Amino acid sequence: MLKIRLDKFVWCVRLCKTRSQGTELISKGQIKLNSQTTKPSKEVKLKDVISFHKNNAVFSYKVIELLDKRVGAALIENFIIDITPIEEKEKFKAYQLVRQIYRQNGDGKPTKKDRRDLESFLNVSE
Repeated sequence: MLKIRLDKFVWCVRLCKTRSQGTELISKGQIKLNSQTTKPSKEVKLKDVISFHKNNAVFSYKVIELLDKRVGAALIENFIIDITPIEEKEKFKAYQLVRQIYRQNGDGKPTKKDRRDLESFLNVSE
């Protein structure tokens, strides 16, 4: 029977971009296995539930098949099922909407074009 570590499985099914990022998230307790914090080396079994805390929502996935190599995004549905409650998805959508509203164009650090426009304006007025 195939054995796979939790950090590698999370990376293989594209829940995180890198394996080291997955290890870090598991160590911090943002990714849980069967609602319990574990070590990244914990082995994943069939029918385990992986909970992934992202921003203010908790996404849940049920393992339906194990794998040993990273797969393309289209093939992920063969290995995990999204069992996240609708309320959690709505919370995440609301969070994204609020972020989009508060981060408008012109906020934060100026772009290179903004800086050039400002410099040209200040040099003309001298």
